[in-house]
Amino acid sequence: MTRRTLIAGNWKMNGSVAALGFFDAVAPVAKEADADILICPPATLLAQAASACTGSEMRVGGQDCHAAVSGAHTGDVSAAMLREAGASHVILGHSERRADHGESDALVRAKAEAALQAGLVPVICVGESREEREAGRAIEVVASQLAASLPENPDRMTLVIAYEPVWAIGTGLTASVEDVAAMHEAIRERLPEPLTTCILYGGSVKPGNAKDLLSLDDVDGALVGGASLKSTDFSAIIEAAGRKSELVR
Repeated sequence: MTRRTLIAGNWKMNGSVAALGFFDAVAPVAKEADADILICPPATLLAQAASACTGSEMRVGGQDCHAAVSGAHTGDVSAAMLREAGASHVILGHSERRADHGESDALVRAKAEAALQAGLVPVICVGESREEREAGRAIEVVASQLAASLPENPDRMTLVIAYEPVWAIGTGLTASVEDVAAMHEAIRERLPEPLTTCILYGGSVKPGNAKDLLSLDDVDGALVGGASLKSTDFSAIIEAAGRKSELVR
């Protein structure tokens, strides 16, 4: 197996029905891209977004799921519900979930196992804080998160890892290409299926830095936040991955 480049957009708590024109705008670029394209809108738009993707090269995913299949969990959404709405992937353990909702590595693992059971590809997020990086503990912290967040029997599953340095999310700051290369190499060394697992970089990915980041050997794509809300910016990031006719990877 070879790793396919994945460009994923995380809309977070943004977007409305009026934003669905995004898919028509991006579809021509996605069709020519040497990459898989994933958009993760709010749960309220997921089914409509999936419908908007019909016949295109794009797929949609959820931004979180509950670890349980069903039950008395007001406000939560199960992995099976996301799948039924048209999702193929689900983002899990994003730093904003870990910080705002106190999600632990163990909970992320349970959610990832639920996602796999429902037929979704979990996109498991890991990343260090600025203080942890300045203390020289970045790789140690990320390695610990990774080990505790991966589901059981990972050799028999499909998953995506997203490295997002917490200090670079929504701040406009981006890790240096040297730091990204070192971290992605460290992550790959610790994966049960290192040759086939896709590792994304996230953290203020923009049209201006996407090409440099995507050119790194162990960077298999990007998890894009704010820039995924604008079709022009997201299209430019997709184009940075190259076209199908260009054997760039």
